[in-house]
Amino acid sequence: MRALLELSDPHPEVVVQEAEYRRLLGVPRDHPLSERAVELVAEARRWYAEHGRPWLYARQAGGLALAEGAVMIETAAFRSRRLHEVLVDAGADSAVLVAVSAGRALEERAHQLWEEGKPDEYYFLETYGSAVVEALVAAAAFRLCDWADRHAVAVLPHYSPGYPDWDIADQRKLRDLIGLERARLPGGLSVLESGMLRPKKSLLAVFGLTPDLERAERLTSLVPCHNCSLTGCGYRRAPYKHPLPRLEAVGVPVAAGAPRGAAAEAASSGPAEYSVSTRVLERWSRQRLEMRVREDRSVEAQFRYDGTTCSNLGQPLAFEYHVRLAPREEGYTIMDLSCAPAPGDTGHTHMCAYVEDPEALMSAIAADRPLLGRPLGDVLAWRRDDGPAGCYCAAADREHKWGLALEVLHYALSREGAPGGH
Repeated sequence: MRALLELSDPHPEVVVQEAEYRRLLGVPRDHPLSERAVELVAEARRWYAEHGRPWLYARQAGGLALAEGAVMIETAAFRSRRLHEVLVDAGADSAVLVAVSAGRALEERAHQLWEEGKPDEYYFLETYGSAVVEALVAAAAFRLCDWADRHAVAVLPHYSPGYPDWDIADQRKLRDLIGLERARLPGGLSVLESGMLRPKKSLLAVFGLTPDLERAERLTSLVPCHNCSLTGCGYRRAPYKHPLPRLEAVGVPVAAGAPRGAAAEAASSGPAEYSVSTRVLERWSRQRLEMRVREDRSVEAQFRYDGTTCSNLGQPLAFEYHVRLAPREEGYTIMDLSCAPAPGDTGHTHMCAYVEDPEALMSAIAADRPLLGRPLGDVLAWRRDDGPAGCYCAAADREHKWGLALEVLHYALSREGAPGGH
């Protein structure tokens, strides 16, 4: 039986994407901001970076029952047709209760700006608060997906009181059920008689969990991943919008020492043989891989690896792999590749080799450029030492991860209707 999840973060990192902030402001993506608007955006960001007190709390409910249109979570019953249908269709057996807030300080500052007769400053800061809440929900979803991936369950889209088919009056019941008193958070969260939250830049939500991964895949249309502002997410489930060309040559490994490109030339001899199961490759190609075709028909790909250090209590870490391939007609030759910690990652600083000599380890990681100048198909013939450790300290560990990244890319390009990127 999997352990129940509980997550309390009084100081979560908040990354508000420029595109999301502009969307909430009502500014078209390609429309230039006026000089005044640029100043207001910068001021809102600066103020919140100095004074904002966001927080995040999540806990897995101890029980979930679905009967007669009601969603019973532990001792509380909720009436939401939409939530009930999603949980039933996905075969959900549990739920995670989530509360996030941009903090009370932002609401107080916005009120002060209004009282001072500064409507522009008020509007830009208020809107920034909305963007913070969206970023916190995305961050919560990412952390839930990370936990779920390790426990062989899938996270369903969140739903909240006030959404269609869920009475906002249930905010108080959900807030009491979450039990924020057990968490040490900066500032509380109350519910007004109207059902509105105070601070108002806050959100309560329910994320369903299902062990039936295959059934969950049929619900990808309900997962707004293709609109999610969280960059570098390794758990994306919705399909990308623009199809990539198939990899014509999906070969079997050839003998060691075979001429360059021999794996691609031997493609027609049989199905590809990977070092991991195709089921894993299929899932990773959807969740961890982004690809796009450039105007010159070359392919750019990004693969995200999430792991943990082998010491220091298993600190989580994330690395991004970037690969550029020549066009299909040129055999998808690997033109460039690189690996570096994902933006915002700090887990890599806890690796033993980093603690001993950070410059040497990061230089070694940057210097790893396997199969550069060779067709992507040659990854199937690449004989690597087994180094499945989560860290990057040893060369074998780094080769193992590079092999996974390239095999996922090879698999994705070999499929009909391979997903495109942004």
